[in-house]
Amino acid sequence: MTILTELDHAPFRDRFVIADPQVVYLDGNSLGRLPKATVARLQNVVADEWGQALIGSWNQAWLPIARRVGDKIGSLIGAAPGETLVCDSTSINLYKTAWALLQHRGKRRTIVTDAANFPTDLYVLDGLRQPVDPAMRVQPLMLDHADHTQVQTVLEQALNADTALVCLSHVHYKTGYAFDLPQVTALAHAHGAPILWDLSHSVGAVPLDVGTPRVDAAVGCTYKYLNGGPGAPAFLMVRSDWIERLQNPIPGWFGAARPFEFGSAYEPHPGIERFAVGTPPILSLAAVEPGVDLTCEAGMHALRQRGWQLMQFFFELFDQRLQKLGFALVTPRHPQAAGSHVSLSHPAAWQITQDLVQRHRVIPDFRGPDIIRFGITPLYTLGREIEQAVAALESSVTRGTYQSFPEQRQGVT
Repeated sequence: MTILTELDHAPFRDRFVIADPQVVYLDGNSLGRLPKATVARLQNVVADEWGQALIGSWNQAWLPIARRVGDKIGSLIGAAPGETLVCDSTSINLYKTAWALLQHRGKRRTIVTDAANFPTDLYVLDGLRQPVDPAMRVQPLMLDHADHTQVQTVLEQALNADTALVCLSHVHYKTGYAFDLPQVTALAHAHGAPILWDLSHSVGAVPLDVGTPRVDAAVGCTYKYLNGGPGAPAFLMVRSDWIERLQNPIPGWFGAARPFEFGSAYEPHPGIERFAVGTPPILSLAAVEPGVDLTCEAGMHALRQRGWQLMQFFFELFDQRLQKLGFALVTPRHPQAAGSHVSLSHPAAWQITQDLVQRHRVIPDFRGPDIIRFGITPLYTLGREIEQAVAALESSVTRGTYQSFPEQRQGVT
């Protein structure tokens, strides 16, 4: 069996809707494919649970979903049952958990993060200063994701007795760099600071264990590697010994201990449900579960093994065919320091991306100023798709066809 034949064996690919097999889809790190089971699940929710049972479905089917799916996601990240909830968006969950942890900061006044963190994370952390304490400051660190030693050194030098919170994305959205989660968590705790991880670009693609290093809290989205659908509800995780000590800054009725008693005084739920706010969006929440089930069925270690084989194949083709054409590999080559997408830089990255999508039917995505990202989604990505993507990159540059597209970015990726 050749390596390409082996990499074309994706046992779970036929469980997804593949509308056009000729399209090479390598953007599952932004929006995962549609599981076939999701179509059937939503038909059932709409036609039967809503259409037939009407409001009776709250008791029969809907109330347990957020916690049930949360526990399934928790099993993928190493959280204990009762520590994870599906609700709201990643940004809102980041705000809620960061605000809650900061209430226990004492006299500490510094939030430490990555200067290159995902923009919404930076916006949220900066926006917290006014409602929490105007004297607080956000310290964005200049981290070189190509140099793991530099990352560790800068973090070690930055953390001190004034650190109120450390907030990082486990896998960086642009470079694909993966922080050493246990090591960084231990470093934060050694300085008496809680840590909040954004797992959006790692959950469902990289094995995680938030339990062993006793991560304080984590958030993440479900529409990338978990294939929950566009804008699907996110999740949050809070360590069990923190839950009853933390307040939700938005005390909504679904976070109350007894929401259907409709009491005028708020009493928080004793469990992770206290971080719920308003009525859950049942249709989109139900759509998350089939993708999570597929991931649980496949198993994270098997998925990572296959995903890393695909990434190594991409690296080999890069060395053979792309490096000489002006492309630079941004993603680390070590499995402990990389997520599950390959990022390449090129001065004409925007134009090349448009050429790939419109002329070659290869779909990656672009991140400014010069990054093309290729999502390696082990549930359904094939080795031949990676080969086609590399051939398209090679053709675009050698033939100069990318030059027919405008240099200035227009529209979404």
